[in-house]
Amino acid sequence: MTGEERDIHWMRRALALAAQGAARDEVPVGCVIVQDDIAIGEGWNRPISSADPTAHAEIVALRAAAQHLGNYRLSGATLYVTLEPCLMCTGAMLHARIGRLVYGASDVKRGAVHSATRALTTPGINHRINVTAGVLDADCAQSLRAFFRARRG
Repeated sequence: MTGEERDIHWMRRALALAAQGAARDEVPVGCVIVQDDIAIGEGWNRPISSADPTAHAEIVALRAAAQHLGNYRLSGATLYVTLEPCLMCTGAMLHARIGRLVYGASDVKRGAVHSATRALTTPGINHRINVTAGVLDADCAQSLRAFFRARRG
């Protein structure tokens, strides 16, 4: 499997997780963390159902991956998420030492990688995360549009 095929494979898994969130009336964002081609943590948005503003898909997946490894350091892991991460989630990824981030759709209002701000390239941070943006972006964006269209109407 090529690197691009691998990214598409795992982003499809993240999209399936986003659908699980949507089925629970959560904003459909899904995340999977992979190390050595094995999923070590997964999650979807849960802030509404858990009454927890930090329960973004990335945070849920980071917690699961850390529990799986028995270590909060996730060096070398790749985080796949359907929507560009926010400032909170990029901060958590830096603390976890995620090696690579792959995301689908951009978030012009809250995205903290390339859109609203660029948290991962802030001067002075002591860890860098390699980023690949736009993997299955049309599918990821469509999932969000369909969810909000159904809520409006």
